[in-house]
Amino acid sequence: MEVENNTKFQEIAMTIIAYSGDAKGNAFAALKVAREKKDFGKAEELLKIANESLTKAHQVQTDLLVMTANNEVVPIDVLLIHSQDHLMTTMVAYELIVEMIEILKSK
Repeated sequence: MEVENNTKFQEIAMTIIAYSGDAKGNAFAALKVAREKKDFGKAEELLKIANESLTKAHQVQTDLLVMTANNEVVPIDVLLIHSQDHLMTTMVAYELIVEMIEILKSK
């Protein structure tokens, strides 16, 4: 049973990493298209896609928090810690990129 449980939480961690990676990639693509091509419409589309991935990653994280609140055992390992780090840095990058694009629009 422990192997099944570990596999479950490894899959959860990898899901967070994958959604966060998609979000970060699209956010930086939005910044690049805004900076290089001044195509703010395309930038907004990419930010929307990034936000959707970020929302999915955040929902998976919230599910883990609910498990913890319900006194379920959530094993903490390096992969889970890495997934949380990846999500949080993506959230900060996304917020900064949104602001940077707003600055580029105002020029």
